[in-house]
Amino acid sequence: MDSGQLLWIIIVVVVALVIVGLVVFFGRKGKLKADRRRAIAIREKAETDELGAREGEAKAARAEADAQQANVDAERLRREARDGQEEARSVREASQERVREAD
Repeated sequence: MDSGQLLWIIIVVVVALVIVGLVVFFGRKGKLKADRRRAIAIREKAETDELGAREGEAKAARAEADAQQANVDAERLRREARDGQEEARSVREASQERVREAD
C-alpha cells in the first residue's frame, strides 16, 4: 500500500465520521424540536385542565351557597309555619272559649 492509497482511506474514514456526526447532530436537533412541541402540548393541556378544575370548584362553591340559602329559606318557612300554627291554635282556643261561654 502506498501513501496515496493510505491518504484516500484516511479521507474516506474522516468523511464517513463527519457524515455520521452530521446525522447524529441533526437527528438530535429534530428530536429536541419534537420534544419541545410535545412539552408545549402538555403545558397547554395542563392549563386547560387547571382551568376546568377551577371552573368545577366555582360551580361547587355556587352549589354550596345555593344549598345554604335553601337551608335558610327552609328555616324561615318552618318558623312561619310554626307561627301560623300557634296563631291558628290561639284562634281555635278563643273560638272554643266563646262556644263554651255561649253554652
